[in-house]
Amino acid sequence: MKLSKEWIRDPMNMALFAWIACVAISGAILFLVMTGMLNRAIPRKPQRDAWFEVNNQILNALFTLMCLYHHPKRFYHLVLLCRWKPEDISKLRKIYCKNGTYKPHEWAHMMVVVILLHINCFAQYALCGLNLGYKRSQRPAIGVGICISVAIAAPAVAGLYTIMSPLGKEYHMDEEAQDQSTMGDRPETMRLKSLEKIYSFAIRDEQQSVESGADSAEWSGGILDFWDSISIAYLSLFCGFCVFGWNMERLGFGNMYVHIATFLLFCMAPFWIFNLAAVNIDNDTAREALGVTGLVLCVFGLLYGGFWRIRMRKRFNLPAYNFCFGEPSAADCTLWLFCCWCSLAQEVRTGNSYDIVENKFCIKHTELSPLPREDGAVKSRSGSSSPLGNYSSPSNILSTSSPSPSRIAKEYNSPERQLSTVKEELPAGGRGETMTPPSPSLIQREPS
Repeated sequence: MKLSKEWIRDPMNMALFAWIACVAISGAILFLVMTGMLNRAIPRKPQRDAWFEVNNQILNALFTLMCLYHHPKRFYHLVLLCRWKPEDISKLRKIYCKNGTYKPHEWAHMMVVVILLHINCFAQYALCGLNLGYKRSQRPAIGVGICISVAIAAPAVAGLYTIMSPLGKEYHMDEEAQDQSTMGDRPETMRLKSLEKIYSFAIRDEQQSVESGADSAEWSGGILDFWDSISIAYLSLFCGFCVFGWNMERLGFGNMYVHIATFLLFCMAPFWIFNLAAVNIDNDTAREALGVTGLVLCVFGLLYGGFWRIRMRKRFNLPAYNFCFGEPSAADCTLWLFCCWCSLAQEVRTGNSYDIVENKFCIKHTELSPLPREDGAVKSRSGSSSPLGNYSSPSNILSTSSPSPSRIAKEYNSPERQLSTVKEELPAGGRGETMTPPSPSLIQREPS
């Protein structure tokens, strides 16, 4: 019971549970009608045909929605396989490889699984087209049978292949060798990359402090404080899907285009699928019920934003809203259901207010004061590199006009450098003498 409560509290699991319940109910009714077990309750054949068609269209819509939800991710995985860069390999291993480790000939095995999953989606789309384009009496039985068989067999074969192939087996391999196989670099290059990463974070630590503690990070304003940045408010209103995807990617929650496509499908696909399914149903009550169901599911598609708001709040230790029965997750979903644009604007403003270092929020310093006796203008670290204001990439953390240490060392080590003349001021009554530097050949370098 405890595990069930923890599982159901996840909004994505709640949506999956509702989907499973609808599939089970419609599938059971369809099975009872097909086997004649409801002949006494529904004595007339036209009524039984109507019940059959309604539940058939509901199942068709539900499975098509599930394929539409997964297909953007599968396209993204196909792109990663075709690109096959070191960072892509690590992402794919976490999804398709057991324990997320290296497997022999992993690229070919992953490609087989991804292709089978694509076949599953396309077969379901073909079945959906047959169900929506033909009435039951005119629907080709051979085409429906082939599409159903392929749609069921493709994911089943993909699951078995993942378990039986090297992807589902364990291989003991040296960790250093695995890293080299992943990176595809020589040890010297890997060492250089690790040093670059260490020193890049050292520069960050000088200019910003990491927020720590449960309540250290704060939302940038309240839900209705969209006047704090009116440009972000307008972009959230008119380009909400794109802004949402961009914000999720910069916060480290996945690919921007996958989020945009998935959110669009959640909010638009149910309406069209259920309304197209209702066209082939002669019963007016069932037709209206399907249309209303599609509209309600479109509204509940906004819970996708609420789910990722929960992930953002938990990862960055942002304060929780407890106005919904004391449940922060329910409050986040409610905010997205009833005030989605304001919630998105608040999340974007919060992302603009901090820098992100290793999944933590860091205080953003927009101005740096020059050191004493240091000339040169100091530039702001927050530039206009992002379309939504002050967000900047980690490479632009510090930008000043002062020379770099390597340049200073090179200048002072150069024998051609001429030392400037220094005028020594003597005490009162004395006269000034001009000191001239010795020639470069007479300068002896002493070890520091």
